[in-house]
Amino acid sequence: MNRIHDNQFATSRIRRVAAAGLASAGAGLVLARVMPHGPMTSGQAMAALGVALVVGGFAGWAARTRWAAPTTPLVFAAVFEITRVGTTGPSVGAIRLDSIFGVVAFIAGRGFDALVILAPMGIAGLWGAALARRRTRGDSGGDRTGSRAGRAVRRAALALASAVVVVLVVGLARPPSTEPIAGPGGEPLAGSIAELVSVPIGGHDQAIMLRGNDSRAPVLLFLEGGPGGTAVGLMRYAGQGLEENFVVATWDQRGTGKSAAALEPVATLTVDQAVRDTIEVSQYLRARFDQSKIYLVGSSWGTTLGVLAAAQRPDLFHAYVGTGQMVDQQETDKLMYAESVAYAQRVGDTAFAAQLATIGPPPYTDMLAYPVAIASNPDWDDYSPGPDQNNRAEYPTSLFVAEYTLTEQVRGMAAMVDTFAVLYPQLQEVNFRHDVPQLDLPVFVVEGAHEAPGRADLAREWFAALSAPSKQLVTFDNSGHNPHLDEPGRFADFMADVVLAQTHPGGSPTTAQGAPS
Repeated sequence: MNRIHDNQFATSRIRRVAAAGLASAGAGLVLARVMPHGPMTSGQAMAALGVALVVGGFAGWAARTRWAAPTTPLVFAAVFEITRVGTTGPSVGAIRLDSIFGVVAFIAGRGFDALVILAPMGIAGLWGAALARRRTRGDSGGDRTGSRAGRAVRRAALALASAVVVVLVVGLARPPSTEPIAGPGGEPLAGSIAELVSVPIGGHDQAIMLRGNDSRAPVLLFLEGGPGGTAVGLMRYAGQGLEENFVVATWDQRGTGKSAAALEPVATLTVDQAVRDTIEVSQYLRARFDQSKIYLVGSSWGTTLGVLAAAQRPDLFHAYVGTGQMVDQQETDKLMYAESVAYAQRVGDTAFAAQLATIGPPPYTDMLAYPVAIASNPDWDDYSPGPDQNNRAEYPTSLFVAEYTLTEQVRGMAAMVDTFAVLYPQLQEVNFRHDVPQLDLPVFVVEGAHEAPGRADLAREWFAALSAPSKQLVTFDNSGHNPHLDEPGRFADFMADVVLAQTHPGGSPTTAQGAPS
């Protein structure tokens, strides 16, 4: 009789464990299909966390053992990873901890998934197991295993972990906002604009931050670099001077920052589509603010995007302004690699030299090799920026502004590497010296005196040969690749006193086309 009872108990336990395993595996399968890059928005993060709590609690209840806490997330993670094999991007590909960029991809990718899904699932598993055992025993005392002190420690740890989940939920639920532009007395400035909008662009919802002291002022569309960068935080810290004379539209391009969720499908994320999106955003801004033309300002990769958009639709723009102007990406990469090799040899940095020798000269199929070759040379940062440069207008501190949700703050870093991996290989054939010899609008190039020669020399060569109705190249003495960040006050003055004065009807910073004088 005891043997029959034991067999029935064993069969029942197998069924309970199987049910727990199926629940976690099913959740992994579904979430991997719906969110192959993991949760990318606050809504997705909250939904994924909710699924984790339900699945974890059920698994713990069904299995009636604390072992559900580690095994349920492990089963989920295994199925999730297997199901999304083939998804593009370093944050979801092979784990690479051999460089800072690989570490960032891991933390902002799988690390965030673990925080939002795996940890809550394990904690819920402990709760489910505890409640199941209490119900089975019919004893309000609950867990009787181990010493009284041990039980007290476990309960306190579970309570603390649960409190952390509650704090996480509150953090994920925080909505984004951008503070009003303040008037003389601290009140919102009359006639100003400070908005975060989501606009359907190219079939995807994409985010734009709009800020300006006067909503009737000329509109300036800012294109961030990368590909993959997000400038919302950067422009909050470094763009306030521009807001005095422009409505500054800081657009998070598809797959970046607040638009990171628009990354998929990556097959349609192309340079040509990015140019079409730029034109569509420009047309939205013209219609929104009733202006026939706007100003187009690009930084680094944003200059590539800006030149290509201006070449196609010069009628949309008063002028094009490039900071950190790019011309020929493949040639620049080769020149900057050579600069890095020369630096390593000059200062005797054998480790850096060995790393460069291992990856060899570009181009690369390994996208994580590019930052080593073209972003690791200390020479390029060996200068003093302007006195008004704000260190917060740099990654990653620029992500910690109210305009981003918690999910966007973390995923913004993952989006940088994932979007870069998709778009950067497509830039290898871009060469403005051959492809864009002419622009039919005024052109301004702002160059830092400390810009890497691999960029500056090609920019000057292209600019010298460029045909345009008018053109001007200026050098900021205390700037490198990002003059608008290194000397933000000087850049804002240049935009108002030179660009606006020379290209806007009437030359007045306060008179916008389509708006009353």
